[in-house]
Amino acid sequence: MRGNNRIRSKIQMATVSEKLIAVNVAVFILIFFFKTLAFLFSLNSDFLLEWLVFPKELGEFIFKPWSIITYAFLHSGIWHLLSNMLILYFSGVYFLNYFSPKKLLNFYFLGAIFGALVYMASYNLFPAFQGTGRSYLLGASAAVMSILVGIATHIPHMRVRLILLGSIKLWWIAAFLVVVDIIQIPISNPGGHLAHLGGAAFGYLYAKQLGRGNNIASGFEKFLDWFGALFSSSPAPQKRSNLKTVHKRKSSPGTPAGINTRDRNKKEQQEKIDAILDKISKSGYDSLTKQEKDYLFNAGKED
Repeated sequence: MRGNNRIRSKIQMATVSEKLIAVNVAVFILIFFFKTLAFLFSLNSDFLLEWLVFPKELGEFIFKPWSIITYAFLHSGIWHLLSNMLILYFSGVYFLNYFSPKKLLNFYFLGAIFGALVYMASYNLFPAFQGTGRSYLLGASAAVMSILVGIATHIPHMRVRLILLGSIKLWWIAAFLVVVDIIQIPISNPGGHLAHLGGAAFGYLYAKQLGRGNNIASGFEKFLDWFGALFSSSPAPQKRSNLKTVHKRKSSPGTPAGINTRDRNKKEQQEKIDAILDKISKSGYDSLTKQEKDYLFNAGKED
C-alpha cells in the first residue's frame, strides 16, 4: 500500500514533459511486445501499427483520423525513441520555466498535427514523391521540434552548457537541428524530415504569436482540456476529515522576549510563504519542490 502511494506521489510530482516521455516509452514497449507475440505465433506483426501510423493518402486518413495524433507516440526503434525523448526532456526543462504545462501540450500535439499535414501535402504535391507507393509517418520528432523551436524562439539567447561544446545559445541548437533536417531531405527519409520542419515551423509561429500576446491555439487548448487533465501535475485534492483534533496550547510566557519570539516566527513564516508565492508567479506551481508544496499546504490550514 505504501509502495502504491509512493508511485502515485511520483506521478503527481512529474512534469508534463516527463509524463509525455513515460507515455512514449510505455507505447514503445507495448508495440514491441505485441510484435514479439506476433512473431512467435506467426501472425501479422504490422496489423496494429498500420492503424496507428499516419498515411500519406487522404482517403486512407479519413478512415483512421486518430492517426494524426497516435503516430506521434510511435517509434521505429530504440535510437529513434531515445533521441526524441532526450530532446523532449531537454527542451521541456526550459519550456516549463516560461510557459504552462497546458501550453507544452499545445506545442506537442499541434506540432505533431502540423508536421503530419506538411508530410501529407509534400507527398501529394512534390514531383519527387510521385510513384513512391505506400508511405507512413511515425515518431514524435515533429512534436518535439515544435517544443524545442518554440522555447528557442522565446528565449533565443539563453545559454546552455553542453558536454564538449561548452556554453552555447539555445537558438543555435534549434537552428542546427533544423539545418540537419533540411540537408537530409534528399538523402534519406525525406517525408519524415519535412514533417520535422513542419513541427518546427509551427513552434516558431506559435511562440512568436504568444510573445505578442496572441494565443492562436486558444480554441484547440479548450478542446484539449479534458486530455490535458490526464497530464496534470497538480496534486490531487485531499479530503478533509469530519473529525476535528482539539488540543490545548501551552500559554506563552507573558514576557516581551516571548512575544518577540512569537512575532519573529510569524514574520519568518510569512517571508517564506511570500518567497514561495513569488516562485509560483515566476516559474509556475510545478517548479516548487515537494517540501515547498507541503509547507504551503500546511500553512493554508493554519488558523
